[in-house]
Amino acid sequence: QIQLVASGGGLVQAGDSLRLSCAASGRTFSAYAMGWFRQAPGKEREFLSGTIASGNSTYYADSVKGRFTASRDNAENTLYLRMSSLTPEDTAVYYCAAARSLLMLEVLNPDHWGQGTQVTVSS
Repeated sequence: QIQLVASGGGLVQAGDSLRLSCAASGRTFSAYAMGWFRQAPGKEREFLSGTIASGNSTYYADSVKGRFTASRDNAENTLYLRMSSLTPEDTAVYYCAAARSLLMLEVLNPDHWGQGTQVTVSS
């Protein structure tokens, strides 16, 4: 079992950067692929990134490629999402999740979801 707690959200201005964290409990963090997702008001949850268990590779949705960077520290049981050049369209609740495979993340069917953290970008 793994529990995930996302943090780091807040209110920022367009063009700002922000880093989200996802802290995992338990000793199995390094066995999971980890992903970031977001859900804007009135929209479906969206896959943003998937990082393999080792952290050596990360895959991004086209909507955030080049602006968002995901990373993980397996020694600290933490996943990060560095977001830059934020726009009001990035306003959403951001979630992290753990899965046994990248595919499970990409189809929004992970094994474990974290609670969300709100990111609001003002114009």
